Amino acid sequence: MAERKLLILGVDGGGTRSRARLCAYSGRLLGEAVSGPANLRLGIEASFSSVLDAARQCLAAAGIAPEGVSRMVACLALAGASEPGHLDAARQHQHPFRAAVITTDAQAACVGAHDGRDGGVIIAGTGAVAWATINGKTYRIGGWGLPVSDEGSGAWLGSEVLRRVLWAYDGRIAWTPLLRAVFADFSNDPHAIVGWTASASPRDFGAFAPRVADYARNEDREAVELMQLAAAHIDSLAARLIALGVPRLSLVGGLAVALQPWLAPHTTSCLVQPAGDAVDGALRLARSAAQSLQDVA
Repeated sequence: MAERKLLILGVDGGGTRSRARLCAYSGRLLGEAVSGPANLRLGIEASFSSVLDAARQCLAAAGIAPEGVSRMVACLALAGASEPGHLDAARQHQHPFRAAVITTDAQAACVGAHDGRDGGVIIAGTGAVAWATINGKTYRIGGWGLPVSDEGSGAWLGSEVLRRVLWAYDGRIAWTPLLRAVFADFSNDPHAIVGWTASASPRDFGAFAPRVADYARNEDREAVELMQLAAAHIDSLAARLIALGVPRLSLVGGLAVALQPWLAPHTTSCLVQPAGDAVDGALRLARSAAQSLQDVA
């Protein structure tokens, strides 16, 4: 296949949404898209459905026929791919791309944040995980998923605010405006909360996080405490990466901006602005795979 005909696709598949960019082999941007979540913990079919929807949107934006998907060398950076079983299943799943590199969203975020150089990232989004590459070795801290991990994430904040709503209902803590507002979402019925949590996804829990951050800015007591607790968990992830010797560290993800004012000074003093995002990292990895194809051809 001629070099000029290859298309490069980078996808950041998170727990709330997927973002994609399509480029020519030269690097020229052709199209961008946003689709549904692609966390492999939600299921292979659902994840790939979101990925393919994003790929088709990119083709449409570029004015390329749908058949163009077969020209794509893609990097699918997916939440949940850090689990070996999920990763193996994703790599065995049939896809229409010319070639596909499947990795974690954390790895792509780290590559994008530091232009492929050694460094670390803390992703604070629907989930939370720390990832680093140092001297060719990768390190992963946290990000094991709810309910046992992902402390400091949006989903964790959602779970914790619902816990405190039930505490207030029980009379164990005082009501605050935040807790009353969240309780009203469930018609002031604790049983509705219990029923909802039985089938709620991390994305559903994470939907409460922006409200927690908003109420914290207005000094709601419980919201402030939750943001402080979330930030302390992020501080802990940062401390571990620093102890490992990361030469640079970035905080990324949908909750990063809201969390930063609550972080400890020793964390913020180590943070650098990311050079790019997870989609940039996925594009870099996809382009490397495309180059390997050209070298073999």
